[in-house]
Amino acid sequence: MGIFDGIFRRNLDLKSSVDLDISLDVTERVYLKTIALETNINFLARTISQSQFWYMSDKKRVKNALDYRLNVAPNKNKSASNFWHRVIYKLIYDNEVLIIKSDSDDLLIADDFEHDESALYEDIFKNVQIGDYNYTRNFKMSEVIYLTYNNEKMTNYIEGLFRDYGELFGRVLDSELRNNQLRAMLNVASGGGNLSDENISRINKYVQSIYDKFKNDSIAIIPNLSGMELTELNKPTTTTDNSADKLQKLKKVFIEDVSKLIGIPPSLVHGEVPEMSSLVDAYLKFCVNPLNKSIEDELNKKLISESKYHQGDRIRVVGINRRDPLEHSEAIDKLVASGTYSRNEIREKFGDERLDGLDEMLITKNYTSASLEGGEEE
Repeated sequence: MGIFDGIFRRNLDLKSSVDLDISLDVTERVYLKTIALETNINFLARTISQSQFWYMSDKKRVKNALDYRLNVAPNKNKSASNFWHRVIYKLIYDNEVLIIKSDSDDLLIADDFEHDESALYEDIFKNVQIGDYNYTRNFKMSEVIYLTYNNEKMTNYIEGLFRDYGELFGRVLDSELRNNQLRAMLNVASGGGNLSDENISRINKYVQSIYDKFKNDSIAIIPNLSGMELTELNKPTTTTDNSADKLQKLKKVFIEDVSKLIGIPPSLVHGEVPEMSSLVDAYLKFCVNPLNKSIEDELNKKLISESKYHQGDRIRVVGINRRDPLEHSEAIDKLVASGTYSRNEIREKFGDERLDGLDEMLITKNYTSASLEGGEEE
């Protein structure tokens, strides 16, 4: 059975088969939305997945089991970078992500769950599913790591953008596909509206062969069968309008709008290098740092007890937000020389560990006040 068989059987009047355009719902261009979301979310996820999670005790990094879990092997199946990449992806895409601790102390990302919120008691997470395994037990809020992105309107806004851009993208694409499309009429010498199944099958095979020739061959030779005549209705048109450029521009604009929603400078996503330093600073300040702070707060709340926290234990998220001390060496020199900060405090601000013997406050001579003694005693 050919692709046109249904058309002929639904309507034996061949004249109604002129201009057989394939109509596509332009709102179903889901790949446009997928490209925009995947491009931006993966960009941010790759950034955060490069972070390190330092367990700090007495202002020094401690290498313990929790440090190993967060930075090397959160569970038996994923490395730390893959694990945190998926955490950020789900966090942005779903606006929330749930991480549970298994009986073997593995950190696992929930694929699905039910969240029962309560005003006076702990929230409960039910029907937690990880892969094909569904937990029968419930989890309290204090037993899990639960992150929210706090951008509930983003999904709806992206859907609205997608409807507009998807329709426009679809129309431009359909226009490009129709630009050089062959449209023809097949004239049958006899038969009228009363064709036998044998003749319908013969016509269908002929039309199918024409379709395949023009679809697959740059040069098509069509046999002239007795009783059938193919008449071209319109010649392929040439136009100076470059629809391919329009499609690329539409995709770029859509990606840029989504990146702005997340807080990523569009030029960074596209890999444009002018003014890279200022773009990275904006990206860190308005996108990466708030997200790192949210992760840091949740990890401290759930993985460090209150007594340990008061003793100075912390989890610090250290990533690409670490500033290069060489780029700020002049400012560092002034801050230390003026006694504003100790060398260890400066190290902390630049994401480095404290070292023994660097807590002393130093003040150089030109920052001290001293009485000047004039002349020699006679």
